[in-house]
Amino acid sequence: MQKQNYSIYSAGKFITTNHVLEIHNPFNQSLVATTYLADKFVLEEAIIKALSVKAELQNLSSQKKYNILKQISNEIYANRKKLAEVLSLESAKPLKYALAEIDRSAYTFSIAAEESKKDRTEHLALERILQTDKRNGTVDYFPIGLIAGIAPFNFPMNLAVHKLAPAIASGCPIILKPASRTPLSCLELAKIIDRTELPKGSVSILPMDRTTGNLLVTDERFKLLSFTGSPDIGWKMKAQSGKKKVVLELGGNAATIITKSADLKDALPKSLMGAFAYSGQICIHAQRFMVHSSLYQSFVDELNALTQNLISGNPLETATDISNMIDEANAVRVENWIKEAIEQGAQLICGGKRHGSYVEPTILTNCNHTMKVYAEEVFGPVICINSYQTIEDAIDQANNTKFGLQCGVFTNDNIELEKCFKQIEVGGVIHNNVPTIRYDQMPYGGVKESGLGREGVRYAMLDMLEPKILVK
Repeated sequence: MQKQNYSIYSAGKFITTNHVLEIHNPFNQSLVATTYLADKFVLEEAIIKALSVKAELQNLSSQKKYNILKQISNEIYANRKKLAEVLSLESAKPLKYALAEIDRSAYTFSIAAEESKKDRTEHLALERILQTDKRNGTVDYFPIGLIAGIAPFNFPMNLAVHKLAPAIASGCPIILKPASRTPLSCLELAKIIDRTELPKGSVSILPMDRTTGNLLVTDERFKLLSFTGSPDIGWKMKAQSGKKKVVLELGGNAATIITKSADLKDALPKSLMGAFAYSGQICIHAQRFMVHSSLYQSFVDELNALTQNLISGNPLETATDISNMIDEANAVRVENWIKEAIEQGAQLICGGKRHGSYVEPTILTNCNHTMKVYAEEVFGPVICINSYQTIEDAIDQANNTKFGLQCGVFTNDNIELEKCFKQIEVGGVIHNNVPTIRYDQMPYGGVKESGLGREGVRYAMLDMLEPKILVK
């Protein structure tokens, strides 16, 4: 792809500013494109314009919203190859995963189109205790108002879409801040949105520095903040957000349980994907594996063999399985965590070395909570494998963390599955697959340090719509 210059999308217009932002390919550090940072004056213009179209958005017919959302979905599908290449270049995500993300983004808009047509009106029969009057209530749902969305680098398109699509379906204006490292796919999406009949100013996509971006958190004109990112930043934002609603998706260190009834032929390739897809830079990265003692050694040996066959290299090559991390600073951090774990007694099965911003796929055993690779979110291509004796032991290990996003459970025993579902402290349990699976319709989010509230189009819309009752 030839180097491009991207305007940013503010108040329904494509503009430039005096603050140039260079986007480099994490694989080889080449300059991919230039774009711009919005300052507080650009943000203010976007806010004013968004508020000015609030009533028009609220009055959009469901058919009009459906048509807009379907048009966006169709255009994403039609341009999937170009969009995937842009995404791959800005993030070093292997092309096969980038294509999957673009397809998911298109599908998410399609889900939002269907949700926009649903009648959410409720009718209630009302009466008061010891009173003779009986009345009827009609509950309808109205857009909450201006939404602030902050998206991360690791899924630069689809995680942004999970904020944009439900906002449009709900009739809410939204200002989205993409990650400054990976804004290009979102700015490509802005071109598609701009070609629809959505009122201009309903959506702004503005890369910003942290100071300007924090106005999305503190400005009281925003009625909902939807943030995906690190726990430290997310909880700080919640403390600063005032009276607005807040939805936080903050990551984790997800567990995968391999029970004695599991089919290893099924579990191993799925575990490989969950362990090392996009270099583990995924909130639901399968980071901790608890394997029944009867299968433990076979699982370690066979997963090691599969890992050795992963193809590393240029993310634009279709054969590439794993490429560089987002930057060298994070790669150095992961390398240091691996070294620390080995010094504390972890056994290195494979990997462990860093080459610039590339970290080899790494398997460790004999890990414990004194090690950052086990206790924290590694957000890199590192997994820990431990054994267990009873399902209660596995559940205790899975729960022994400050995080609680998702958990994978490979079992063919329904009693074990039911026990895991009821007792594991997470937002979602995935049966016979790794926790690195997200279906875009489902409620997605976590408990404990992993966040607050849920994404997934229908569930995101519940936060973007306010119920109001008419009693008569």
